[in-house]
Amino acid sequence: MTEAEQTGRTTGAPGDVEETGGSPRGRRRIGVLFTVAVCAYLVDLLSKLAVVAKLEHHDPVELIGSWLQFTVIRNRGAAFGIGETMTIIFTVIASAVIVVIARIARKLHSLPWAIALGLLLGGALGNLTDRLFRAPGGFEGGVVDFIAVWHWPVFNLADSAIVCGGFLIVILSFRGLDPDGSVHRD
Repeated sequence: MTEAEQTGRTTGAPGDVEETGGSPRGRRRIGVLFTVAVCAYLVDLLSKLAVVAKLEHHDPVELIGSWLQFTVIRNRGAAFGIGETMTIIFTVIASAVIVVIARIARKLHSLPWAIALGLLLGGALGNLTDRLFRAPGGFEGGVVDFIAVWHWPVFNLADSAIVCGGFLIVILSFRGLDPDGSVHRD
């Protein structure tokens, strides 16, 4: 009986063999992770720059009546404005998430995991950039939120990337797919 059979783990696809982090397949997945992260980060950054320049200190812009609007707020807390006095803690958490993703990336052999982690990384970097460089600065900056959906707290594209990446991770976990490309057969 092989080790994979003993542990209940199989490779992600028929014919896949276990590879090291330096393999071409692993490097491609890391490339996907960082490409997704850079795209998510840049879309978030550019959207925030545009809405701050054009919409801050102005009335909300109605896209679909009161159902969907652009309005600029500065959120020093976490999701839903929770913990506005703990900005430094959220900065540390975002930094820790980035470090964990970088560590996981070394063993990454799954395309869906690369996409999910890229979304998380790009979103975390987007909000971390605000916390570091927006007023009042020094780990306490307010995150720019601008998408207002009826009866929902205002959010930004980094938040959307984080939620989508987290949702994808939950799906992958329920399906038993690991970042290394193996599949749990419990």
